[in-house]
Amino acid sequence: MPFDPKRTAVILVEYQNDFTSEGGALHRAVRDVMERTGMLENTRRLVDAARAAGATIVHAPISYVPGYGELALHPYGILKGVVDAGAFVKGEWGAEIVDVLAPQEGDVLLEGKRGLDSFATTNLDFILRGRGITTIALGGFLTNCCVESTMRTGYEKGYHVITLADCVAAASVEEHQNAIKFNYPMFSEVMASQDFAEQLEGAATVAQ
Repeated sequence: MPFDPKRTAVILVEYQNDFTSEGGALHRAVRDVMERTGMLENTRRLVDAARAAGATIVHAPISYVPGYGELALHPYGILKGVVDAGAFVKGEWGAEIVDVLAPQEGDVLLEGKRGLDSFATTNLDFILRGRGITTIALGGFLTNCCVESTMRTGYEKGYHVITLADCVAAASVEEHQNAIKFNYPMFSEVMASQDFAEQLEGAATVAQ
């Protein structure tokens, strides 16, 4: 059954220069998987189709003040990696959303993301429910971290969660593939971006 674009949001997790672009603080870590899957171009095409069909586009960037004052005094795990790399500092090029996916009029630019889950420190749930959104489709970084964290919470909150398997990337092919194969199916419907776009376009055509 096609998805209703008016009740669908595409959530773009951390499509920022520090991940997406040459010279970005964390780009080298994800470059191989990005190139293997073509995730940036897949996402651009999907977003264009979703926007044209009438779906809501939500940008979920992560950012910190210089010095990372929003984090614990002694961060560990993935957030320690962010600090050590000097990534996602407000006002710097690395924290900016990549040009090919720059927010457009009508998009939602989420503020306040400081951790892994896009729901946790933002008003994402409030925004989605206020717009009558029941389906969320996820793409971004990392496959097995922020995208997966957002997926799990979306599932727990009762949204119909779609994960776009060719619009995500991780620090290794193994991590990327394992998340999609073993974890994603437990909390989402895993789809290719083209298939999802076609369903949105089909629904939009019927509604006209």
